[in-house]
Amino acid sequence: IFLSFYSTASYDRFWEGRKQWGALLNTTRSLTRQALTMSGQPDGSPATRHFVRLLVAFTYALKHQLRHTDAALDLARLLPAPLAQAVQEATYQPMRLLLALGRWVQQGKEAGQLDATTQLAFDHNLNQLSDIVGSCERLAGTPIPYTYRVMLHRTTYLYCFLLPFGLVDSIGWMTPLIVTFVGYTFMALDAIVREIEEPFGTGSNDLALNTMSHTIESTLLEMAGEPTPAAPTR
Repeated sequence: IFLSFYSTASYDRFWEGRKQWGALLNTTRSLTRQALTMSGQPDGSPATRHFVRLLVAFTYALKHQLRHTDAALDLARLLPAPLAQAVQEATYQPMRLLLALGRWVQQGKEAGQLDATTQLAFDHNLNQLSDIVGSCERLAGTPIPYTYRVMLHRTTYLYCFLLPFGLVDSIGWMTPLIVTFVGYTFMALDAIVREIEEPFGTGSNDLALNTMSHTIESTLLEMAGEPTPAAPTR
């Protein structure tokens, strides 16, 4: 029963992380479409290309923040040098880029290229990005309590150790086979839930954030009519 609770909690964390990155893909696509069709900018203009690259940089900055890795290379290839440096120095890099996205919209409004309704549409999707960052930070910053994990882990091994003494009188010579099967099942389940409880890690069973970031970059650049990068490793 305890392992089933642990398994459910771990998978819920994994699936919630996946849903947030799915929402990130949808929201960045919507913002790119709005920038290309509603901003009053001509196709392929430097302003719209800059907006799209801000969205791509936002995606990579979020990935690096969740994995506690350095975003410098991705920021340098996507952003102008002064902005890349400013973002690199920020503690919360995705929010620094979200501010730049909001300023892009504000500049369009001040230049008369966006009306109030269009600005609100942009703002709604920018708020969605902020919600996604907050949800991912909540998952990354609130792991399953260590004491809870240790208790279940030790209880599982203690149960498997004592199981033969409870079965030997009833099943006799089959005790080693049944104990091996049951013990393997419980230990495997314990290992599985420990693999997926931290969805933003770099393990083989964690979310493939490199692939998802590349997917977002490719689809946004394709929408903007720019070349797409080669597929990365996990």
